[in-house]
Amino acid sequence: MIALPVEHIREFMNKLLLTPSFDCFMVSEASITTFATFSIDGLYHPEFFEDEQIGLPDPAAETQIGWDRIRPFCLSVIKGKRLPLSFHFVLQLPRKELPAFLEKNDLSLAAEDVFGLFLNVQYRSEALTVTTGSSLRVFTGDRSLDQAWDQTVRSFLEKEELI
Repeated sequence: MIALPVEHIREFMNKLLLTPSFDCFMVSEASITTFATFSIDGLYHPEFFEDEQIGLPDPAAETQIGWDRIRPFCLSVIKGKRLPLSFHFVLQLPRKELPAFLEKNDLSLAAEDVFGLFLNVQYRSEALTVTTGSSLRVFTGDRSLDQAWDQTVRSFLEKEELI
């Protein structure tokens, strides 16, 4: 796990909320505090859409909804003259991408042993921090998964010119 402070908050927020830069992630949870606290659990409810499955995740493969679907709602709560008091977004690598991630990083874990790879974006007291995290369904003392995920996130943020 690494925690990266973000120096240029406005630029980061523009990329997060106004561009598709983070749309490759699923939403595990989101919380925004302005005049009230707005919470999103990120769970995908396919039954709501009935016949409108175009562009939505396969419910058999993903239990979370994509950032691209949640982003406009978060933007509508955050935008305005005043900064939010705080927010916390927990983004997750899509499950369908786990096997390729494990193979690319030469990790011996099975995709079903990984509960999730997370990217936490937290704003509080006028400071923005990005933190990585991983969760396994099995015990292992090996930190290779964490190290690979940390490096992947760092590379992603550098490519997006955010750190």
